[in-house]
Amino acid sequence: MTATELLKMDYPADFEAGAKSAVTTCLRIDPTEKVTLITDRATEQIAASIGEQLAAKGCEWNAFLLEDLAPRPLVNMPDAVLADMESSHVSIFAVQVQQNELRSRMQMTDVVNRRRMRHAHMVNITAEIMCQGMRADFNLVDRLSQQVLDRVKKATRIRATTAAGTDITAEMNPGYKWFKTSGIISPEKWGNVPGGECFTSPGEVNGRFVVDGVVGDWLCARYGLLAATPLTIEIAGNRIVSCSSENKALEADFWAYTHTDENSDRVGEFAIGTNLGVERVIGNILQDEKFPGIHIAFGNPYGEHTGAPWRSGTHIDVVGLGFNIWLESEAGQEQIMRDGRFLIAA
Repeated sequence: MTATELLKMDYPADFEAGAKSAVTTCLRIDPTEKVTLITDRATEQIAASIGEQLAAKGCEWNAFLLEDLAPRPLVNMPDAVLADMESSHVSIFAVQVQQNELRSRMQMTDVVNRRRMRHAHMVNITAEIMCQGMRADFNLVDRLSQQVLDRVKKATRIRATTAAGTDITAEMNPGYKWFKTSGIISPEKWGNVPGGECFTSPGEVNGRFVVDGVVGDWLCARYGLLAATPLTIEIAGNRIVSCSSENKALEADFWAYTHTDENSDRVGEFAIGTNLGVERVIGNILQDEKFPGIHIAFGNPYGEHTGAPWRSGTHIDVVGLGFNIWLESEAGQEQIMRDGRFLIAA
């Protein structure tokens, strides 16, 4: 599919505000820049709305429909996509991912990281997200994220609890870097869109994490909201010790996923969601991990950014609800969230 063909496609008028937010506020695309837009058959209407905004900017851009280039699920990111990215300033990935496609996405982000491109990662973007999380005030989200970032960078330990039973302590590694991905994307770190989180790779996490929100990757679409059948994960020394749920299929799939390679069960990401425009979880990890609170991920620690010296071929987020969060530093202890509401102003 070419850019011209994409622009001929109709899309719901409700997508326009979210698409404009992505192009104008999140990516801040300049008319002199070149953009690579990657989509698939299931997401082409959303891509069409983004393409309309790119055309309005007057910038050069190329569009790629994955099914035109390779069978799904992808084994590798198509060469035509990677080649186009080599001459682009910005890339946008608006795709419904399929099982075992993480390798192909990592090939794409390897180019992004090497070339320091601004990249909007819109994995599993939906009409609902275009009309909710994508309409957040990302300048407000960025201010809150900066307030959180300034505090967590000084923390030596973070403790988090929930009424559902989560009680974890994360020891911070001063050698690992914190990032904010607030939706305002820079060459320093590509970001999921809609944005709204601060994250690092922790030194060590211990305790119990009750996933009463959602789990990530392809398990999210399969199992959806987990309030009725939460997944309880016991963590010791930064590794999964056990997991349990009344939904035994979820339990088995999660255990298998987090034991794909030697580091799949290792806590690679510790994050605080900061998107004030997200009022509830919806069963889509792209938006749900930005829900105010804590989420952690097992597997790849994004070491090229955080500084963590290990790697995994998998990465799966888990989201809980209604957090209390305390930061401990040399200056003492500060509570920044109570029952899911921030105690600091943007």
